[in-house]
This record gives sequence, C-alpha cells and structure tokens, in this order.
Amino acid sequence: MAGTKEIRVKIASVKSTQKITKAMEMVAASKMRRAQDRMKAARPYADKIRRVIGHLRVTNPTNHPYLVEREVKSVGMIVVSSDRGLCGSLNVNVFKNVLAMVREYQAQGVEVRLTLIGAKALQFFRRLKLPIEASITHMGDKPHIADLIGTVKAMLDLFEEKKIDRLLLVSNRFVNTMTQKPTLLPLLPAETVDQADLQERWDYIYEPAPDALIEYYMMRYIESTVYRAVVENLACEMAARMVAMKSATDNAGKLIDELQLIYNKARQAAITKEISEIVGGAAAV
Repeated sequence: MAGTKEIRVKIASVKSTQKITKAMEMVAASKMRRAQDRMKAARPYADKIRRVIGHLRVTNPTNHPYLVEREVKSVGMIVVSSDRGLCGSLNVNVFKNVLAMVREYQAQGVEVRLTLIGAKALQFFRRLKLPIEASITHMGDKPHIADLIGTVKAMLDLFEEKKIDRLLLVSNRFVNTMTQKPTLLPLLPAETVDQADLQERWDYIYEPAPDALIEYYMMRYIESTVYRAVVENLACEMAARMVAMKSATDNAGKLIDELQLIYNKARQAAITKEISEIVGGAAAV
C-alpha cells in the first residue's frame, strides 16, 4: 500500500484536475447556448434554398451542370470537424464514416478528394494518402460564411472542370444535448426535394435569364449549406464537450472518494502499528 504522503499528493492532483474539468464544463455550457442560437438562425435559410434548388432539379430549363447527373469517376468530400479535442467521440464518429465511404468508393475504382474544415480533420487525414484540395482551421466560436467561400470554391471549380462528379458534405447533426449524429448530405448534383408535393406544371418565372440566376443561387445554396453544417457542428462540439467534461468531473469525484478511503485505511494502519510498537515496548520494560 502506498504511503499516506503519496496518496495525499494523488488526491490533490485529482482535485486540481476536477476543478479544471468543472470549469470547462461550465464554459462549454455557456458557449453551447450561443452556438445553438446561431445554428437555429442558419437553418431556415439553408432549408428553404435547398427546397428551391431541389425544385430546379425537376424544372431545370438550362440543364445546368450543377443539376445534371453524370457517371461517377471521382468524388469530392467536404469534411467538417472541430478545431479542439476533449469532446468525446464527436470527431471520431465522423472520421469512421468518411473512411468507410472512402474504402467503398476505392473498391469501385472511384477517386476521392477531400476538403477539410477543422484542425482535427486536417490532423487526421493528412496522414492518409488522400488528396486534400483545400482546408481551413481555427474559425473560432463565431464562424463567418465569408471564411468558407475560398474553401468551397475549390471544390466547385473541380466539379465544373469535371475532375469530380459528385460532391458530398459530411458533418455532425445536432439532435439534442446528449445526441449528435454524423450526417452525409449530397451537395452536387443537387437532389430533388419534395418531388411528391410538386405540382405537375411547377415552374419559376426567371428574370433575367435562367443561366445567371441558377449560377448565383447554386453558389448561395452550397455556401449556406456548408455554413449551416459548420455552425451546427460547433453546437455539437460544445454539447459533446459539456457532457464529456461532466463525466470527467464525476469520475474525478469517485476517484477522490476511493483515494480518500485508501488514505484513511493507510493512516489507520500506521496508527495501529505505532500503538502496537508502544504497547510491545511497554510490555518489554
């Protein structure tokens, strides 16, 4: 059994760690509320413009390349992760899904190109032999859509040049504070949305020409969808970190109780030994 001094040092160390994890839990809870507000603000626009683009897939008057299916020889993936760790298995779950899809595509002879958002994704995928077309990290707790334009444009250029035939977005979806799920969202070519609800002669009146409008709104659609994924992933990160730090704080409390019990036993054993020595010495006299 370790000496009482060593046990006291361990208890003090665990208590210091517990204070840190408790503080991180409170900070994450505070940031999570603000992140959820940004997530809720980004959702309506992203959902509405996705419906509009989905309708264009049915009524497309120009056969815009962003709306036309073609044979898949190369796939682009935009992977969204956090910049920092200590958030449980949040990033790992996304990376597992990406790796599973990469293996599946490679087995079919399809090339995979990546664009990475978040330092953790960059650290993980740069070790693999996969082409990384663009990356951005450390966007902070208040990401702005302007920061993403260059990163998204790199993949759009590849799609226009037919170097990739499909563009996918992989990120975490915020379900609730305890649940965050990895989500795969096809970006290009745009998918039909609510096809069953469309009228037989659904169409839009274009002013000016359809080409210019579709080009503009496709860009806004991609940017807003990626931005929504980033702010939603940030809310997931804060929720996962809050839960992870609460678990760490609780575990630290249990460990302190166990160490305190061991310390009491060691101290009692030392006192008993001293009393036995005194009694034995008195009996010898």
